[in-house]
Amino acid sequence: MLGVALGLRPAHFGFFRTAPKVFLAGLVGQLLGLPLLTLGLCFWFQPMPSVALGMILIACCPGGNVSNLLVLLSRGDIALSVSLTAASSLSAAFITPIMIVFWSGLYPPTASLLDSLSFDAVAFLIQTAALLALPLIVGMIIAGVWPKLANRLRGPLVTLGGTGLLGIIILGSVQYLDEFWAIGGALIGIVAVHNAAAFLLGNIVARLAQADTAARRAITFEVGIQNSGLGIVILLTQLGGLGGAAAVAGLWGTWHLIAGLALVLFFRTADRVS
Repeated sequence: MLGVALGLRPAHFGFFRTAPKVFLAGLVGQLLGLPLLTLGLCFWFQPMPSVALGMILIACCPGGNVSNLLVLLSRGDIALSVSLTAASSLSAAFITPIMIVFWSGLYPPTASLLDSLSFDAVAFLIQTAALLALPLIVGMIIAGVWPKLANRLRGPLVTLGGTGLLGIIILGSVQYLDEFWAIGGALIGIVAVHNAAAFLLGNIVARLAQADTAARRAITFEVGIQNSGLGIVILLTQLGGLGGAAAVAGLWGTWHLIAGLALVLFFRTADRVS
């Protein structure tokens, strides 16, 4: 979050001024559409409560910088992608904790699971908001007051953060490997369908906003790529892991890269054919 904040500039939000309908469509698709879609999938699949919680938590996380790379590879609108990533990262510090509590409460099994853990919603909101907001605020202050320092720090911090998140995904996945094998192939199927539905939602939202081809690709990836590493951090630091939820977040972190690269190949092939 600190690395993201150091790179935030007013220009990153330029699409809100130049193409507000397309920008807002992408943001609403990610912040509202994806959690709502996830809630529907939970009622449809009726997975074990911890798995459902993992699905909801991932849907409430902001997009990751990986989406920018995939949009670039697919010849999408990289400026729109960066704008949406910046906006979702900025909003995440303040609304992600609220979204997790709200959407989890709408699915009875996850609500019961949190009740059984003596879940303190107020403490969770305060602690998670601090976890996300403090580095974001510090980074934005440094970027605004000392922009040259921010530029020097951002590269190493992004590398460190990316490496750290990768390590967290791997360690979290290994730690809950037994839960993963216990759930088995059903978990892979749930994550694959969930991720595919997220990509499809992004594309539909973009089409409804009458976005052009490049913008549709950007929104597709922004809705379909989520910061699963951040989800695992929240799980481990605030919710004690919850094996099924951690297994979902760890598997999502791997699967959305595979599915995203496959989608890049599909888009590039479509370009050659046309």
